[in-house]
Amino acid sequence: MSWLSALGHTARAGFAVERRRLEPLSALRGALGLAFVIGVSLWLFSPAVAASSAFGAYQAAIATFQRSWRPRPQLALVSGATLGISTFLGYLSASHLALFLALLATWAFLSGLSWAAGPTVGVMASSNVAIMLITITLPSSVAEAAGHAAMSLFGGLVQAALLVLFPFRRWRPHRDALADALAAEADYARRLRHDPHADFDPEPLMEAREAAQLTPREHRHRPAELSGARGLAERIRPVLASLADPALGAPAEGVERDRVRELLAAAAAVLDAAARSVRRGTPLALDAPSVATLRTPDTGDVLTGPARRSALRLKALLGDVIETADPAGRSTAAPDAPPQAAARADAVREEATRATLARTQEPGAPQEPPAPGAHAAPPPPDEPPLPVEPAEPPAPAVLHRPGLISLVPVVARSMRAELRPDSAILRHAIRVTAVALLGYLIGTLLPFGHGYWAPLAAVMVMRPDFSRTYSRAVARFGGTLLGVFAATGILQLTEPSVRVSALLAVACAALMYLLMRTGYAVSQFFVSGYVVFLLGMGGEEWTQTVPERVVLTLIGGVLAMASYALFPAWETPRLRTRLADWLTAAGRYAAEVVERYATPAGPDDTRVRTALLEARAAHTAWQEALARAAHEPVRNRGLSRTSADDAEEAIGAFSRAAMLMEAHLPERGAVPVPAAQRLAHALRTTTERGARDLRDRRVPQWDEVRAALAAWDGEGVPDRVVRRGAGMLLAALEQVSEAAEESPPFAESRAERAAGEGP
Repeated sequence: MSWLSALGHTARAGFAVERRRLEPLSALRGALGLAFVIGVSLWLFSPAVAASSAFGAYQAAIATFQRSWRPRPQLALVSGATLGISTFLGYLSASHLALFLALLATWAFLSGLSWAAGPTVGVMASSNVAIMLITITLPSSVAEAAGHAAMSLFGGLVQAALLVLFPFRRWRPHRDALADALAAEADYARRLRHDPHADFDPEPLMEAREAAQLTPREHRHRPAELSGARGLAERIRPVLASLADPALGAPAEGVERDRVRELLAAAAAVLDAAARSVRRGTPLALDAPSVATLRTPDTGDVLTGPARRSALRLKALLGDVIETADPAGRSTAAPDAPPQAAARADAVREEATRATLARTQEPGAPQEPPAPGAHAAPPPPDEPPLPVEPAEPPAPAVLHRPGLISLVPVVARSMRAELRPDSAILRHAIRVTAVALLGYLIGTLLPFGHGYWAPLAAVMVMRPDFSRTYSRAVARFGGTLLGVFAATGILQLTEPSVRVSALLAVACAALMYLLMRTGYAVSQFFVSGYVVFLLGMGGEEWTQTVPERVVLTLIGGVLAMASYALFPAWETPRLRTRLADWLTAAGRYAAEVVERYATPAGPDDTRVRTALLEARAAHTAWQEALARAAHEPVRNRGLSRTSADDAEEAIGAFSRAAMLMEAHLPERGAVPVPAAQRLAHALRTTTERGARDLRDRRVPQWDEVRAALAAWDGEGVPDRVVRRGAGMLLAALEQVSEAAEESPPFAESRAERAAGEGP
């Protein structure tokens, strides 16, 4: 993409306004906290102290609107405390330019590096640096600086107290995350009815997992319906895919396919009902026909083999979803709808039959399900019956989130891990530091006064990636320009008193809280009005604030944009590395799944789960990198767009094949498949080697996987699910090699190596 196209895209993105669900009660709560702090400060102190405390309360409320699963009162307290410390230290050093520049450089570098701990920490740190540049100009003595710092902390305390007193559906984000995951599964089931190879976006499941990480106090007070359903949604996804897939499930046409479509539709209805119940906190309203479909007695007669196993597991898991989403038993299902326990009992009996047959067969003989209507033969008298794994999942493990104090070393480790030359976060921290220092010096040298507007604007718009930095710079200047002139016009027409100015500032803050998620330009419009009214409350004339704010904001935005152009951290050259990381993680996941056939441990094995989460994280990192690279003004030096799409499709098919095999993992104690161990080792080693080849622009080879499959075929494979799944894994890996061969950078690398070898 050319620079002109990239700039046009970022400008449009900066001024985009999105339709988002508004939270008027939360906005009102933040505005009331701000009004209370300003009122107390005006009553007890001066307008200057009121302005300083207003910034503290304003920033504390902003922190509570950030996307975070951590308790909101904690965010408000941390924001107020860190701003108070920054204000006091900044004032102590402000009289000595060299000392203050050293402090500013340290604070800016740490704020840039804090993005390693996540966007919430990064935004809060950047905001503290920016607001510190304003608040240090308000006190006139050390004692006043301490008072201003205390009032910043007081603003955070007020906002935290309001959050505790008026939580406004405290668990709504967690409910929404879990409901979105269940709704995504329902949509997936509906799409599988028409497209057995439909894609599934795992982001809702990842969001639900993030929401399930709780502090000890949150865990004690979590609603019962939010516990366990996420794990069930995770287990249902591979079962849905395996039931619909023609290769490992029912045939593409015929009676079995019709029954599969009925089961998928019923599963979608049950999952949608569970999602609505969780989201609203209301009794579960089940659709009686859907429940009846899941209880159809002849499902075991119509479906055979792997399709029947998947159907039985799906019925058992959906029964657990119903009980988890409605722990109090308030379901409004039709009276004749049978209880979920009966479905699980059927599944347990079927699993018992299969396990008994597996034990009575020879190790190398094929394992076929019993004939329709047949009953399991009892085990020989000298062998005790095998214990059967229960259909219900084990009690969900608690995902702990570190507390406020224990979070400090976690953040420190994340920041320390980014202190390496190839880190994009480190380059961002260096850019922020340089721009903050240069912007402050330029603002100081210009004859405007209030030179902090230039570094403030730069710090607030800078992000670790190109697109967001440029779009925010454009949006900030446009929003600031309109907001400053609108607020100045109101001041000129009304000439408000101190109290009226304070009320206007609170009104602007309330509108900003309400609309901040609709677009950055919209939020900056109200932020600019807030600052103009707040400084006007302190006695500043519009002739002092308008020209300097507009010009210095423009300078800060230009500095931020120039810094990325001169010292970039482009994502495009790193696409091969991101793709290689995803291939490695997907290979580990597939290897863990295949290895469970050699050492059966049941469908709830934690090693498979851990590998799946790592593969999802690597997939998400790849998608984010691809999205950032799509709008970078960089000549393609990593992967061509076509090759990237083909490689993504191939690794996605590889992960899907592993997921289908995961849906049929043998129960603990089942007959092992020794040859699966060799294939698992081949998958793990060749994908790691293939990832190195991708990084070095070489086409990966999969000879070891082919050899393992050939040896396996010679020994005989007892289950068609295992062999077909293994073949699908190899086919997907070969597609990865084909995608790499078609990429120009790989062809150039082959030509260079051939030229280097010579005749």
